[in-house]
Amino acid sequence: MLRKFMTYYKPYKKLLFLDILAALVMSLIDLITPRFTSYFIDDLIPQGSLSIIYRMLFFLAIAYIIHVVCGYVVEYWGHVMGVGIEYDMRKEMFDHLQTLPVEFYDNVQTGKLMSRLVGDLNEISEAAHHGPENLVLSITIFIGSFVMMFLTSWRLSLILLAVVPVMFILAINRNMKFRNAFRDMRKKIAQINAQAENNFSGIRVVKAFNGEELEMDAFDEGNANFATTRKTALKTMAEFGVSVKVFIYSTQIIVFIAGAYLVLNGSLEVGQMVAFLLYVQLFRQPVDRITQFLMMFNQAMSGFERFQEVLAIEPQMDRVGAIDLTEMKGHVRYHNVGFSYESNKEKSVLNDISFEVEPNKTIAFVGPSGGGKSTLCNLLVRFYELDEGQITIDGIDIMDITIKSLRHHVGIVSQDVFIFAGTARDNILYGKPEATEEEVIKAAKQAQAYEFISEMPYGLDTNIGERGVKLSGGQKQRIALARIFLKNPQILILDEATSALDNQTEIEIQETLNKLSEDRTTLVVAHRLSTIRHADEICVVTAEGIVERGTHEHLMDLKGLYYQLINTQQDFV
Repeated sequence: MLRKFMTYYKPYKKLLFLDILAALVMSLIDLITPRFTSYFIDDLIPQGSLSIIYRMLFFLAIAYIIHVVCGYVVEYWGHVMGVGIEYDMRKEMFDHLQTLPVEFYDNVQTGKLMSRLVGDLNEISEAAHHGPENLVLSITIFIGSFVMMFLTSWRLSLILLAVVPVMFILAINRNMKFRNAFRDMRKKIAQINAQAENNFSGIRVVKAFNGEELEMDAFDEGNANFATTRKTALKTMAEFGVSVKVFIYSTQIIVFIAGAYLVLNGSLEVGQMVAFLLYVQLFRQPVDRITQFLMMFNQAMSGFERFQEVLAIEPQMDRVGAIDLTEMKGHVRYHNVGFSYESNKEKSVLNDISFEVEPNKTIAFVGPSGGGKSTLCNLLVRFYELDEGQITIDGIDIMDITIKSLRHHVGIVSQDVFIFAGTARDNILYGKPEATEEEVIKAAKQAQAYEFISEMPYGLDTNIGERGVKLSGGQKQRIALARIFLKNPQILILDEATSALDNQTEIEIQETLNKLSEDRTTLVVAHRLSTIRHADEICVVTAEGIVERGTHEHLMDLKGLYYQLINTQQDFV
């Protein structure tokens, strides 16, 4: 895991070298200072030469200036490196998420993904920056201060030899506890994010059902679990820090006693004792840094593990040798198609389904809920992959067509219209980002959306709110239709596109849909007669598969399930 983490430093080798070099110079200057103090007290002052003293203080001032400059390098350029690594990881993760199949998103909470994409990577960034410099500073000062103490007084240095192994054993013992605690903490914060995102997205439902207290109780439970886990992690860290400080302070007291004895019997100079005490103080720095580093490192590694878990998920890939279709007639054929969802492989949603749609013709699917009507359409654009059988377009297996090319030629209008936060123009342009102003206006007019858009304060540049909250259901549907008109696909999927609309709006939208369907191969999933009466073929789909097919008139003459549904005025949901 650590080896994988280190690969992200590769684009920033120069900054990493600069950061480590600056940290090394800072630690060396810190090591020189106590030695200079001893020299100043024991040698320079007794000599009584102010010129020498001033000269030495001048060199010390230069050393301090270099220390300050190096500190700036570490603080600024080190953070720049950390931000760069965070950017690279976040981009890699987001790009990877775009390649995952729809089924992945069916089984994951958005808030948990956001936690991994934002929170985890932010902590990784901090560790990526502070980790190398803390290690360099800690190791250099730890070894350097011990060497300098030994050179100053080997007798006093022996006292530390009894303490250092104990501290190392303590650090190793606590490290795994750190990792487990912070891993659990990241899971809990992800749950909180998921709860919050779920609440914010459904706030209208929450308020409509007076569910505020229920939501607050659920959030409070998750928040309390996170707080408990974090307290456990902080307790582990505090125990380690306190234990180390007890050893350090005990050592310092012993040094005072032993040092005073050595000074009184003439075995040690006063300046040497002062220098030694300063080195003991300096010796504390790497211990404190190691404590902070362990906390930061384990937080980062728990986040990095979760980051790697996402990257390990297999993306949806093109088959080797898949081709780009530049043109498409729109001849669609399903042959013995079988499918079941990954979450419930034992239950087949589709089994041995076969049908054919000629170019520029319309086929409609009706029937009770759960028969697999929407799934049939989703398979055509490879939102899900077939378990059995084959789907072809113009005689070419869709598996042999690149996903990007396939979806370029297929347009989808669904019941659950999604409107992006932003302007009306932004949402329409999603169908063709490079479109001209004239093309956008033409698409809006074709969808009969331009009239209400023109009446908005800033026309196409009016902000329509998150998920189009400022628009009516019919207006949102027209924005989505304008998007499809602009895309101009050869194959069109209408998945219950008018089921959420009132009757009058549905009639208006249906006129637009009929216009949109002209000269395109169209697959319609519907539960209202008005949307499928004029289809070239209607398939009645149940859990057993396609049980009836034909034109409206033919199916009415059969007096089967379709006939019963029509006469009972039952919605085909």
